Amino acid sequence: MAARIRHIALCVKDIKATADFYEKAFGLKRTPIREGATAWNCYMSDGEINLALLQYKSEVGSGMPKGFVGIHHFGFQCDDLPAQQKKVEEAGGKFFFDLGEPEDDGFERKFKDPNGIVFDINWKGWQLTRGKVKNAVGGLRPAKSAARARKPVRKKAQLAKRARAARRMG
Repeated sequence: MAARIRHIALCVKDIKATADFYEKAFGLKRTPIREGATAWNCYMSDGEINLALLQYKSEVGSGMPKGFVGIHHFGFQCDDLPAQQKKVEEAGGKFFFDLGEPEDDGFERKFKDPNGIVFDINWKGWQLTRGKVKNAVGGLRPAKSAARARKPVRKKAQLAKRARAARRMG
């Protein structure tokens, strides 16, 4: 399966006021505000895309001057992190920063595109999104495991198709 855009991160000045705004204006669900290694964070979502609000403590991990406000990066969820990283690098992307360890639930591997724009990849997905892999073990999920994880969805679809055909016949 192709990588999917599932994450957009904003640098903000006031994380609480920003979270309140997006919750009230758009009805996004949100996590509590937490202190991370490089920034205060709050994750919000409509169920498909994760909007990360980040109030960075310094330039470490952000690569932006202190006080920067705006879109910081976006993220792709992929099924096979090593294979996706290889494609990114072959296309001219440059590794920038690992947020956490590959085994961590909030892990992101950050790159810069040829323009210097930051993006990240992960295989577990982001909080509050439908594609989030729950109770994931290990830091890298090979493509075979990803295919196996999708099988129950196919079975449901096949059962529904058979039920519709049975109703038409009888």
